[in-house]
Amino acid sequence: MNTMTKRLTAVALATTLAVSLAGCSHWSKRDRNTAIGAGVGAVGGHVLTNGSGVGTLGGAAVGGIIGHQVSK
Repeated sequence: MNTMTKRLTAVALATTLAVSLAGCSHWSKRDRNTAIGAGVGAVGGHVLTNGSGVGTLGGAAVGGIIGHQVSK
């Protein structure tokens, strides 16, 4: 996977996340932070592991946990 494809994938994932979260305005702050953390973690995991599915899922899990804990 080349650099341009990685960047386009990251932008597409970030855009999808932003559009998805726009419909979740009734969520609590903790729920929003969890979802944002999972989305950012997924993008980060995807980029850092060169598109590995396991890296993407791992990043989403870690990001979701961090986002959830930030709200405490």
